[in-house]
Amino acid sequence: MTAPARSGQWAEAGAETIRPGVHRVPLPLPGDGLRAVNVYLLEEDDGIVMIDGGWALPQSRRVLERAMASLGHDLGRITKIFVTHIHRDHYTQAVALRRLLGSRVYLGAGERPGLDTLGEVRSNVPVTSLEVLRHGGAGDLADRLSRLDFGRFTESDWEAPDGWIGAGVLDLGRRSLRVIPTPGHTRGHVVYLDEAAGLLFSGDHVLPHITPSIGFELGDPGFPLADYLASLRLMTCFADARLLPAHGPVAGSAHARVAELLTHHDVRLAQALRVLGDRTLNAYAVAQRLTWTRREVPFASLDDFNQMLAVNETVAHLDVLAARGQVIVTVDGGVSEYTRVDGGTE
Repeated sequence: MTAPARSGQWAEAGAETIRPGVHRVPLPLPGDGLRAVNVYLLEEDDGIVMIDGGWALPQSRRVLERAMASLGHDLGRITKIFVTHIHRDHYTQAVALRRLLGSRVYLGAGERPGLDTLGEVRSNVPVTSLEVLRHGGAGDLADRLSRLDFGRFTESDWEAPDGWIGAGVLDLGRRSLRVIPTPGHTRGHVVYLDEAAGLLFSGDHVLPHITPSIGFELGDPGFPLADYLASLRLMTCFADARLLPAHGPVAGSAHARVAELLTHHDVRLAQALRVLGDRTLNAYAVAQRLTWTRREVPFASLDDFNQMLAVNETVAHLDVLAARGQVIVTVDGGVSEYTRVDGGTE
C-alpha cells in the first residue's frame, strides 16, 4: 500500500492505494485554483470501475494512463464510470473515455435538467448564475461575466450518460456502493458509499479543506443551500466512513467534516444577519460587506468569477434566512432586497 498523500501533496500525479483494490488518482486542472480532481479506481473481476472521470484534456488522460500502468492496468480495463455530478472536471473525460473505450457512464438522475439546458444554450456561460446575479443586484457584474470566455464548448463533451441513477445499491461484484442523492452543489449530485469498507466517495459534496460552491449550474438551482444543508445532515444517518473527496487528500472521518461544514454555514448565516442590521440590502451589497475564503479576503479582491460565486452563495444564505422567517424579501425593479424581521437586534 502506498503512503497516504500529505495535505500539501495530494495533487501530485500518481496512484495512491487507499486499501487493496481501491486507488486515488489526482488528475490535473490547469489554470484552476483547485489544482486537481481525484478520480478513484476500483478493481473488480471484470475490469476497473471509476468514480468520476476528470476533465477531458490530453494531459489528464496521460496522467491517468501512467497511474493505471503503475497499477498494472491499461485504459482498456475501464468498464464503468460512475460520476458524482455534471461539472466539466468530473464528467467530460468520462464521456471521452466512453467514446474511446466503450465504457459505460452513469450520472445522477437529478442532473438531467442541467444537461438538457446545456444542450439548449450550447455554451459554458452559466446563464442561470447570471440571472441570480441580476436578481441579487449585481447586474454590472453579470454584464461583465457574460462577455468572458468560460472555456471551449464541445457538444460531444456533454453527451447523455448510458444510465441515470437514483438512490439505491449498486452491486459491482467484489463490493457494493450505495448511491445517495445529495443536492446542493448541483441538483443532481450523488455520493457513493461503500458501507462494508467504510469509504465515502463524496465528490464535491464534502471536501476536506474548502466548502463547495452552492447552486452553480445551468439548470434552475431551486433553493440550493437548504438542499445542501439537508444533504449534509443526511450523511449522519449512515455509519461514519473515511472521506474520499474529489478535491484534497483522503480524510479520516466524513462525519467530523460534515459537522465542520454545518458549523461554517451557521456562522455565515449569522454574519449575513449582522450585515443587514437595521438596513434593507440586496445580496450584492451583503456580499460586498463579507469576507471570503479561509483567508477572509475582501470581496473587492476577488476576480469576477469568484465574485459571482460569492454573490450566488450570499443569495442562497439570504433565501434560507427568509425561509426561516428571519428576513423579509421585497422585490424592487427585479432585484430582491432583504430586511431583518427583528429590526437588527442581536
